[in-house]
Amino acid sequence: MVRDVRRPDQPNGRDQPLLGPVRLGGLALPNRVVMAPMTRARASGPGRAPTDLHAAYYAQRATAGLIVAEGAWVSERAVGFPRVPGIHAEAQVEAWRRVTGVVHALGGRIVLQLWHAGAHSHPDHLGGDRPAGPSPVNPGETCRTGAGPRPTVTPREMTAADIDRTVAEYAAAAANARRAGFDGVEVAANGAYLLAQFLNPRLNVRRDGYGADRARLPLEVVDAVAAAWDPARTGVRLSPWWTAADAHRPAEGYPYTADEATLARYDGLVGELDRRGLAYLHLRGRALPRPGAVPDFAGFARFRRLFGGPLIANHGFGRESGNAVVEAGIADAVSFASPFIANPDLVARFALGVEPASDDPGTRYGGGPRGYVDYPIWPG
Repeated sequence: MVRDVRRPDQPNGRDQPLLGPVRLGGLALPNRVVMAPMTRARASGPGRAPTDLHAAYYAQRATAGLIVAEGAWVSERAVGFPRVPGIHAEAQVEAWRRVTGVVHALGGRIVLQLWHAGAHSHPDHLGGDRPAGPSPVNPGETCRTGAGPRPTVTPREMTAADIDRTVAEYAAAAANARRAGFDGVEVAANGAYLLAQFLNPRLNVRRDGYGADRARLPLEVVDAVAAAWDPARTGVRLSPWWTAADAHRPAEGYPYTADEATLARYDGLVGELDRRGLAYLHLRGRALPRPGAVPDFAGFARFRRLFGGPLIANHGFGRESGNAVVEAGIADAVSFASPFIANPDLVARFALGVEPASDDPGTRYGGGPRGYVDYPIWPG
């Protein structure tokens, strides 16, 4: 870990754009510093339910303008990572209610990300069954299991009945999140997982309407989730620059370096999302050319022109670049992932001009309190 360093040469105080209030649909935020969803794999108890450790973790970070809690499985068939909580069983709903209750008691706001691994899973997670995906195409990824990393397998193609059931599971998960006390939900259509798989032409080679229009399933899911709660309480996360790995051909710059043709397909999807009155669009940016590089504002600006609602920018931002992208009008808020791991008081550090500490990568996934709830607030 890196020792905290005060940097008085940087501007500080409440006049920073990141520290001003903003409204994201039905959510009123006191600041624009968003905690990004992060898989931390601490749900080690029975039934994939969150624990009091989760409640402590999120409570420590309640000063964020908004917490987007880790992705939670929408069903047993959605699972693709060990020790990740779900939101499909009553015991999970009750356990999440303890988390949201303590965050709200501390004045925070928290939404839950809805997650489905799709083909990025393994029979080890599914009682020996093959995962289901858009097409019988192996995504060529590595799946974490309780027995260690495993290469993904060729999935079975989802049937029309599978798709209908999956849409219904997302809607039920949104209703469960509402009962659990969350302030909203975020549909995860990013990265290497189910909804992004349907958007990807290498993984989705279907000959039905879900192949002819690859955005059809993501939009059906968003519509079902919004109908189960409220569009103004529904966010969507996309990563337009994600490119599926190809086991037969190295993907140069994999995985967040998509070409213009891919981005053009996302243009249409973002335009459709714009018409739905959603709480926000959460964009994961392209790969950075080197650690510490400034994120590419132009990529976010492209989709800002297509989406008139609130936009959250993510990936590689620090205090200076985060303030700059908000001040430029490209993003309404900025989400931070690893900075929130080691800095539960990240908002205060930004306000005071305190250099954030670095986290220990060895404790990001799994384990207990160490590397999860034991990071000090400044100047500890």
